Amino acid sequence: MALANDIHIRKSGGAGRITLTRPDALNAMTYDMCLAIEQALIDWREDDTIKLVTIDAEGDRAFCAGGDIQQLYDTGRAGNFDYGRKFWADEYRLNSLIANYPKPYVAIMDGIVMGGGVGISAHGSHRIVTERTMLAMPECTIGLVPDVGGNWILSRAPGHMGEFLGTTGSRLGAADTIYAGFADAFVPAEKVHDLVSDMERSSDISTIEQYTEQVPPDKFPGLQSAVDHHFSKKTAADVIASLEGANDDWADKQAKLMRRNCPLSVASAIELVRRSRELTSIAEVLTAEYRFTWRSMSDGDFLEGIRAQIIDKDRNPKWQVSTLEALTNEQISAMLEPLGEYELIIQI
Repeated sequence: MALANDIHIRKSGGAGRITLTRPDALNAMTYDMCLAIEQALIDWREDDTIKLVTIDAEGDRAFCAGGDIQQLYDTGRAGNFDYGRKFWADEYRLNSLIANYPKPYVAIMDGIVMGGGVGISAHGSHRIVTERTMLAMPECTIGLVPDVGGNWILSRAPGHMGEFLGTTGSRLGAADTIYAGFADAFVPAEKVHDLVSDMERSSDISTIEQYTEQVPPDKFPGLQSAVDHHFSKKTAADVIASLEGANDDWADKQAKLMRRNCPLSVASAIELVRRSRELTSIAEVLTAEYRFTWRSMSDGDFLEGIRAQIIDKDRNPKWQVSTLEALTNEQISAMLEPLGEYELIIQI
């Protein structure tokens, strides 16, 4: 299970406390950490002395910058796709457990929150941001798609904000994180420790209200009209064409962000957001996401994306299909088809 220097799980007062303790690694989550969090939540679910759960992290730079993908890369490069598939399946079950947890689950989203960090925070019942929060789902950069149930939130963001955030990997500050539906309340970072201590002592979730402050609006509300205009287009190629034909700086920047990302991932991300709007539970969304991630190493561009962005850092990936315009509907559909006997079924 998780090493003592990776995560600290304990009871304190009426709270079950989970603290990620890898600040030097931006609290990236390992497989063992994922399993440890799941086991703690299962144990506390039936423990009457635990009235609420809090999850936070050491350091002031990151809550959790995502999953620790070195072993995913190493095993995938060796031709072993089973490790990654099992990791994602277990991680997604944890995401569903958090989303359906019967007790208050308070996530302190202080600092960087990306990828797997979104999965262990944004599905909680009470999600708190600070002035240091920076949330993003940049998975298309490495040949994946937004996952960990992120499409449940993206598909329910205002207008077509979900397509925008999922394909560009744009970064959200505190106010925009709330606006997009990933968080609920703003608490200044200097007050977070006192808030958690008060919740431990009182076992009262309403304590959060005493610490919540107004946060000034950020940029996204003012961009909503432009986002809806461009990102409502039928296909990813249509979105790019709309952006590149707009002749304004903001649209040009978004087009460049999309062009930088994996075309197969970008097109699939748009399709996933739109399919997720028709789904009725996070379990269904996770099942849909898993179809892509299950295939991401064997049939997709994940290993090349990791090589280019993280291993060699040449930022020059050689995608299987080099442009959105060259993609076919069949190639996109093939990544999102049901998996038959390998389909992920999550029991709520």
